[in-house]
Amino acid sequence: MRLGVLDVGSNTVHLLVVDAHPGARPLPAHSHKVELRLAQLLDEGGAIGPDGVDRLAAVVKEALQAAEDKGVEDLLPFATSAVREASNADDVLARVHAETGVELTVLTGAEEARLTFLAARRWFGWSAGRLLVLDIGGGSLEIAYGIDEEPDAAVSLPLGAGRLTGARLPDDPPHPDDVRALRRHVRTEIARTVGEFSRLGAPDHVVATSKTFRQLARIAGAARSAEGLYVQRELKRASLEAWVPRLAAMTSTERAELPGVSEGRAHQLLAGALVAEAAMDLFHVENLEICPWALREGVILRRLDHMGPV
Repeated sequence: MRLGVLDVGSNTVHLLVVDAHPGARPLPAHSHKVELRLAQLLDEGGAIGPDGVDRLAAVVKEALQAAEDKGVEDLLPFATSAVREASNADDVLARVHAETGVELTVLTGAEEARLTFLAARRWFGWSAGRLLVLDIGGGSLEIAYGIDEEPDAAVSLPLGAGRLTGARLPDDPPHPDDVRALRRHVRTEIARTVGEFSRLGAPDHVVATSKTFRQLARIAGAARSAEGLYVQRELKRASLEAWVPRLAAMTSTERAELPGVSEGRAHQLLAGALVAEAAMDLFHVENLEICPWALREGVILRRLDHMGPV
């Protein structure tokens, strides 16, 4: 069957269409993506303003039309931290449903971490042993650890690259004092969770998902996306540590000229790098591997699991 996943994230609204059936690898058939940056449309009271809701409804309607055009049989729509944490989330969801007919499921942070972990487990298989999975989104950082398909520990922290940039790095290029303050904040937040994972033992394999990690790996020398999904891509902590001060000294325009860095994400790459560096340091990770599958694939796999064998 042809499935569609509609992911309303903090940065983008992304429709991924795949051809899939239970027991088989989902094959991507179409991708439709709009940068909405919901996390930056929150007002002082934490609500998504009227303009943001209008834009969200319009983009969801556009994605719904794209899904129909591509013959999607079953649409799985969900929203993550930007909608989840908006003070008017219920009103936003009701408005989107009234205007488009789409009923967005709001995932908790823990659900995000578990579904992303499932995707990574299926990608790397049982031979990968105990997995530690890191995922930096626009609004949150997810960390999960385990040896099965369901992680033994999973947390979500408000350390998304877009959220931190908007709240703590107002200048371009950022002021050094702001960078130091953000580095301190990020490390304090992550350090609070380390003990929960350390008691479970050292992981056999550390992997990372998300656009932020892919871009950081690319500027550190990993293969281009054009070389395909199955090329191994790694990020070394030593390389990342060398890049952080360079990114801090650059403007967004200069970062956008780096290999693999999109113009729309360049402004938040430094915040993402600070989170990645802190997580790798505090969890004693010298090297991690980039996983092509993430939350959207986890949602698809869970749906296929519930369908059962044909």
